[in-house]
Amino acid sequence: MIRAFALLFAAVILLAGAGHARAQGFDMRDIMGGGQIFRGGGSSPIPRTTVSFASRYAPGTILIDTAERRLYLVLPNGQALRYGIGVGRDGFRWGGTHRISAKKEWPGWTPPSQMLARRPDLPRHMPGGINNPLGARAMYLGSTLYRIHGSNEPETIGQAVSSGCFRMTNDDVTDLYNRVSVGTTVVVKN
Repeated sequence: MIRAFALLFAAVILLAGAGHARAQGFDMRDIMGGGQIFRGGGSSPIPRTTVSFASRYAPGTILIDTAERRLYLVLPNGQALRYGIGVGRDGFRWGGTHRISAKKEWPGWTPPSQMLARRPDLPRHMPGGINNPLGARAMYLGSTLYRIHGSNEPETIGQAVSSGCFRMTNDDVTDLYNRVSVGTTVVVKN
């Protein structure tokens, strides 16, 4: 009985949060691209798989190929884990080499000033949780504004929809998060 009450209470809180977001006049689809505010982690339309991967990068390196819309975690013995990702839409793609500077579970989201200038109707901050556009995990890339983060919109994986961040399903970002550490090298090919 107590568990049923707790689940009912959690559902009411979630629905209230989604309604509040809509009442504030913004739609998370405009921020992160496509889909409903919350659909759950879902499975990726591009399944995670181990592939042959001959490269000059050391095992543990993350290579992001924005044109291919794939993220590779380099493994030993000429292999890599390949994940489907969503990338920046036209005008928001970038490249370079950085390191993971921080990792957060269920991170809060504060839109950067550049995004607020484009979209003044956005909230100034959203606490972490299932309605947050950063999803279940985030890995921050150096001193940039960009992250590898989760998404509650699996249908956007493989698409160019973000403002420069790399999105993964919550399942995939949690898997990657558990395999890498702060200091991991991330190479972004544009």
